[in-house]
Amino acid sequence: MIGSTARVYESRRSGERAVNVVWSGLVDHSLTIPDYDSLDTMVVSEPAQLRALGDDIRTKIVALLRDRASSTTELAGKLGIPKGTAGHHLKVLERAGLVRVVRTRQVRAVTERYYGRVARLFVIRCDDESDEDALVPFLAATSLRAAADELSAAGVVSTQALIHTRLSPADARRFCRRLEKLVSDFRTSVDPDGEPMGLAVALYPQARQDPDA
Repeated sequence: MIGSTARVYESRRSGERAVNVVWSGLVDHSLTIPDYDSLDTMVVSEPAQLRALGDDIRTKIVALLRDRASSTTELAGKLGIPKGTAGHHLKVLERAGLVRVVRTRQVRAVTERYYGRVARLFVIRCDDESDEDALVPFLAATSLRAAADELSAAGVVSTQALIHTRLSPADARRFCRRLEKLVSDFRTSVDPDGEPMGLAVALYPQARQDPDA
């Protein structure tokens, strides 16, 4: 998973308010061709779609469907949840247009449905002025937690840094554009014979501390 987030502030007479507040991120780009047909890229921006991704179980389902279609039973087993719960979350994702039934299989008298993602890559676009503002930090944190899990499993990292500083609104916007360019370059630098690599990116405002606390 790859994501970037930025909220830029400028001073006004009416107080501090957010400007140009747009969050963008990429969800789980598959390195392999899935075993079902799907779009290459889909922009996710509708409130129902953002709410559908704003749940930890559903984001895990989206990740599990990255390379191969799965049935409700298979997903329930992988996630360690009841089949009914897995089915509920699949229906939420299906109604949001993020997953679909890609094939079926007859098992005795029951037709088993196999679900896949509508697209290999979900590009998330969210205006922070929308009602879905609360989902922005959740989606970004979910991506970074997934990156942390991958990093722990890999046992090696090419480079890493966690840096805090103070930026002007103009510089924050400038760094956001540079990071988005880096992410775009990374996505398009695919070498079929290369080694699988991951990139995690986030630009975010730190929580303000009360100086009197």
